[in-house]
Amino acid sequence: MVEALKIIKAMQSGLRHLFYSRVTRRYPEVDSGLPEGYYSFDPKKGVATAGWKGRHYLEMDKCTGCQLCSFMCDEISNAIIMVEVPEVRFEQNKKSLFPSVDYGRCVFCGLCVDACPFECLHMTPEIRLADYDRKKLYYSPLELSIQPAVGKPSYVVGKRKERVEG
Repeated sequence: MVEALKIIKAMQSGLRHLFYSRVTRRYPEVDSGLPEGYYSFDPKKGVATAGWKGRHYLEMDKCTGCQLCSFMCDEISNAIIMVEVPEVRFEQNKKSLFPSVDYGRCVFCGLCVDACPFECLHMTPEIRLADYDRKKLYYSPLELSIQPAVGKPSYVVGKRKERVEG
């Protein structure tokens, strides 16, 4: 008798939920509905700007090559590798060292962004990074410096107004 009551209660619950509307969204057919901002961190205020944690965006003109992003990543996933880019020279980055990211290893935690004292590393809403070739998951500093078409930079990104598309 007790077993029959349990079965009836389970069937009641199933039938009740049959008439509720769906809560989840059918990604990628339906948009997520979330704001399309970048995730970035202001070290002076100690506050993060809410946003997606997708592909990284590197502002090379602000990067000093301090390697703090790489140090933060070493203990977690070892996805950030500092590489020398001799064709790119900035006065603040004498050794021309810039971060590159291996998305085959990245766990998208955002600690590299939080560690950057110069606010030059951000995470964008570009989340479709899957590929069949592992080599295509490695992004060089020059590839990271290309601003993705998806999303709008937060007010923290570069302390600039939104860039004019043209």
